[in-house]
Amino acid sequence: MGPKASIRDVAAAAGVSVTTVSHVLNNKSGTRVSAQTRERVETVARQLGYAANGLARGLRLQRSYALGLLGDVVAATGQAGRLVLGAQETASARGWVLLLTTGRDPEVERREIRALARHRVDGVLYATMDHRVVRVPDELRPMPVVLLNARSADATLPSVVPDERGGAATAVRELLAHGHRRIGFVTTVDDVPAARGRLLGYREALWAAGVPYRPELVHADVGDPAGGHRAARALLGTADRPTALFCFTDAMAMGVYRAAAELGLRVPQELSVVGCANQEVIADGLFPALTSVALPHHGMGTWAVETMVELLDRPKGARRRVARHVALPCPLVRRASVAAAPH
Repeated sequence: MGPKASIRDVAAAAGVSVTTVSHVLNNKSGTRVSAQTRERVETVARQLGYAANGLARGLRLQRSYALGLLGDVVAATGQAGRLVLGAQETASARGWVLLLTTGRDPEVERREIRALARHRVDGVLYATMDHRVVRVPDELRPMPVVLLNARSADATLPSVVPDERGGAATAVRELLAHGHRRIGFVTTVDDVPAARGRLLGYREALWAAGVPYRPELVHADVGDPAGGHRAARALLGTADRPTALFCFTDAMAMGVYRAAAELGLRVPQELSVVGCANQEVIADGLFPALTSVALPHHGMGTWAVETMVELLDRPKGARRRVARHVALPCPLVRRASVAAAPH
């Protein structure tokens, strides 16, 4: 086996400078390297078997090229798995390592933060499984932090969340497009950003279509199948019952299906239903399969890592100026639970 190719060998073979090769292979942001040049450098590097010396690069730049992902997410669950996968794939593509740890109470969280500090991570993605407002632990303050599926009162921390308002409006517009005008909202009793945002989106979509908002068509209960069942029984047990229901979660939609069956209402012929979260195990498992608004977990993980890398590429004094707060779109996944409004 011959000697390993060097960065100079790659530059010579690609017909570019060593600096350009370094920018391409280190995924350095903010550089003016064309897509054609980037592709040529990457192809030559693969052909020559060039492998960057990550340890030397880290020592030179005083970086570990490791990021921590800390929060209450459990990677084994479907939704959290997509969030973690988006972050992990993006980190790997950029030459970074992602260390995943879970802190479900303050003491465990402090212990995990100390563990991340011992591993000298360059930054921490502070994540929550459910979109909520968080107070970032003081122990994280010395490190760059990006909030993932969460917001904070500290406006200097970049954050990414789902567009709850837009997602709900999309769901209601789907029902309006099928002729529904009496559209109920089965929501949670919890005062959380998702509930507030989805109620706003529900109201705005009705308003835009010229349909009056009727508070009696909104019923809140516990955000699980039993809560969805109770809320649906309350809404569907009236003489002027809704012909369609938008549900805060797919789990609540499960309860709606049960209530409809008890009342002899067929989904979707006599009652159209749209859920939220697009949990495939529920949405595909219901009969008929549930139309649902997907939450952008994979995209949020990707955005968080890209923003963290951008943050770390800036001088320390300029990092506060990079703070951004983004709400990613929530697309509708159509299945079989929506039909034309009954006459």
